Amino acid sequence: MSTSLSPQHARERNPVGSHVPVAGGLAKVGIPYARDIGGEAVQVFVANPRGWATPAGVPQQDEAFREACEQEAVPAYVHAPYLINFGSHNAETVEKSVVSLRHSLLRGRAIGALGVVVHTGSATGGRPRAEALAQVRERVRPLLDELTHDDDPWLLLEPTAGQGASLCALAEDLGPYFDALDRHPKLGVCLDTCHAFAAGHDMAAPGGTKALLDELVDTVGEGRLKLIHANDSKDVVGAHKDRHENIGSGHIGAEPFGELFRHPATQGVPLVIETPGGKEGHAADVARLKDLRRPA
Repeated sequence: MSTSLSPQHARERNPVGSHVPVAGGLAKVGIPYARDIGGEAVQVFVANPRGWATPAGVPQQDEAFREACEQEAVPAYVHAPYLINFGSHNAETVEKSVVSLRHSLLRGRAIGALGVVVHTGSATGGRPRAEALAQVRERVRPLLDELTHDDDPWLLLEPTAGQGASLCALAEDLGPYFDALDRHPKLGVCLDTCHAFAAGHDMAAPGGTKALLDELVDTVGEGRLKLIHANDSKDVVGAHKDRHENIGSGHIGAEPFGELFRHPATQGVPLVIETPGGKEGHAADVARLKDLRRPA
């Protein structure tokens, strides 16, 4: 019979949490929501995820949020807006992407975030992949060089589900992307399980989760995986559809999430859910992951 980890041991192993709402204030809304669902890690937006606005933070809320996370040992992450695409053929989109990502990185520093997650984008307009990656280098590399403070967040690349002309979906795609950015020391990975499954990594197959994580480490190196978006999938493997499902209720199933906890590459890496169901569904998913976190 398996035994439970002590709370401290479990937290040191893999904090489990959720993307949390912050409308009304980071500390006033986000932290209480995390507490209510039993979260040990949080992810937030610091701007409209579907817009280009770059709102200033409220210093008192920023400090209260940062202090609450420190006091409760809750690691925090920022998700940058979805519109960002450094592979775009549209010059205006690229310029706005620079401004938006810089804003997320600066706001991440202000609230004590450990990382800022950004989607890896796509090569639009029929342009060659190499040309798009050259543009990624030109526009993102300078942003990485701005991360000079000790408390600056990591930039975490999140591969997509492989829709359209995606620049990065499979684990192997991260190699050229990392190379384009000179494998910068502040560059890491946010692995979304639904995206990886949709892109073609069959985590539900025997050994599938281990194979994905082994390939990820072989591609980007040890210590680069900094965050996991733990989401089941409404669609079958290789469908290239980004539709999240609650843990254990989709085509990935529950056991592969248990395997995530047991792989050396995930040691200490937080898992954050982005699943349906609101607070009730989030609380259930966090509880499910905590149960799967127990040693075999």
